[in-house]
Amino acid sequence: MSELTSFKVACLQMSSNEDVEHNWQTFERLALQAIQKGAQCICTPENTFYLGGQFHKVSLAESLDGPMSQRCSQFAKKHAVFLFIGSIAEEHFRGTGERNVLQCYNTSIVFNPEGTRIAQYRKIHLFDVDIPNGLRIAESDRVIPGEDVVVVPTDIGNFGLSICYDLRFPELYRSLQAKGANIILVPAAFTDHTGQAHWHTLLRARAIETQSWVVAAAQTGIHDKEGKRHSYGHALIIDPWGRVVEDAHKEVGFIIADISIDTVSEIRQSMPVEHHRRL
Repeated sequence: MSELTSFKVACLQMSSNEDVEHNWQTFERLALQAIQKGAQCICTPENTFYLGGQFHKVSLAESLDGPMSQRCSQFAKKHAVFLFIGSIAEEHFRGTGERNVLQCYNTSIVFNPEGTRIAQYRKIHLFDVDIPNGLRIAESDRVIPGEDVVVVPTDIGNFGLSICYDLRFPELYRSLQAKGANIILVPAAFTDHTGQAHWHTLLRARAIETQSWVVAAAQTGIHDKEGKRHSYGHALIIDPWGRVVEDAHKEVGFIIADISIDTVSEIRQSMPVEHHRRL
């Protein structure tokens, strides 16, 4: 299959909560609307199908071939789209005894238009933060970190995978570029506090540094009954020059843009930063 030089990508912005079926229905509604507008690739935020008072509900964790993954596979196949699920809780068992899920991975999963799962990425950098007079999150209490840097080669581009807090570690994105990525995905549930300060700046920096498209699906709004978990929103699509092409602002919905791989090549050729590296 020959590689396409441009395609339409849709980036979803959701306000997921503790109701898994409600979250699925939101995903399906937004994805179908995007497909009607020509989207060939659908990207969803971190914690697509569950986000609530507890950062990760380990009891909902499942295998990569579990029921939710199967639903996603069927959706991708039925609508003939690439589907990048920002993350689910992937089960992890300790020992060989009882099936007691003590921890999980925070895992992105990727399906091609035939519905085949072609890649997965386990979040490497875990979000442990204690904001003075604010939110305390210790992702590592429930989640174990991944180790592998993952680039997914497809006929529409080479997708470098990352999740949320990974964004603060530029060495990961340097590694993704070195492995051939020309589109970087950053599905996130960025907190409102940190998002206001750093979200746009960090995403634009990663696009400029890697001379790649950046597609960042996002969570927005309040996710739990107590009102403790509040995400910043602003799903973004950024071009390889660092320009914000689309911004979802605060509302649940989606943004869509034409991604041109030729743009990546042109920018990398006109400013060959990769050939100028000294360290």
